[in-house]
Amino acid sequence: MTDAVALKPELGRFGVWLPTRSVTPGLAAKIESLGYGAVWVGGSPDAELAWVEPALAATASLQLATGIVNIWSAPAPAVAESFARIESACPGRFLLGIGVGHREHTEEYVKPYDALVDYLDALDAAVVPTSRRVLAALGPRVLRLAAERSVGAHPYLTTPEHTAKARELVGKTVFLAPEHKVVLTTDPGEGRRIGRETVEHYLGLSNYVNNWLRLGFTEDDVRKPGSDRLIDAVVAHGTPEAVAQRLNEHVEAGADHVAIQVLGGWNEETLLPALSELAGPLGLTPPS
Repeated sequence: MTDAVALKPELGRFGVWLPTRSVTPGLAAKIESLGYGAVWVGGSPDAELAWVEPALAATASLQLATGIVNIWSAPAPAVAESFARIESACPGRFLLGIGVGHREHTEEYVKPYDALVDYLDALDAAVVPTSRRVLAALGPRVLRLAAERSVGAHPYLTTPEHTAKARELVGKTVFLAPEHKVVLTTDPGEGRRIGRETVEHYLGLSNYVNNWLRLGFTEDDVRKPGSDRLIDAVVAHGTPEAVAQRLNEHVEAGADHVAIQVLGGWNEETLLPALSELAGPLGLTPPS
């Protein structure tokens, strides 16, 4: 690591993953008020990251993280400039998540591991500290790179079993923040239907399919539209208490933080009630 000491970031036990390129100040404030420690923003945010400071200014302690900035679409020098700007305005409250995305979506996708190493070299040259960056990582090679060149890993669309394997591989000192999808419904058929609407897309992406096969899922499990076994493993559904129990399995397996993605509609009218229902069973308390 380039830092003399890279301490784990303080994001709280649970955060919220949003599949959009930005987060509004109002939504950030409402999420913080429920007791969640962080908001992760997906959708390959652009290098400017102009939405970060307004959201942080509207909150007192909430952390913002990218999940993830895509190395092919967001040049490292521009991202480093944005990081420096954000860090100057809101020290210690932004975590830069970066990753290589998917070969199926990126024409430039050649030697992704080498490209990721080069990107990290550029961030080092721009003095973006390892203590404020994480890597999207699923397989052993990139998990090791995350442990060596960042503060930790942000695995996406995984299971507690993957979290346990990742923790064993990277050791205790590395930050581990998996994402997990949830649907608050006591109808298993409805939960699986909503889960498939999102997960089926990823069944065409080799990095996720290969990861599930490594975890012991079969070719039949990962064939579209995905088996019930696979959907149940990667999308928690049930009562708030049952969903909270599933999310806590990641913590028991070694996760420092779990990023929760609520499915079934990402507007505030759907998102906030679900997060509110989960807050109690997750043991969250509003910030004082």
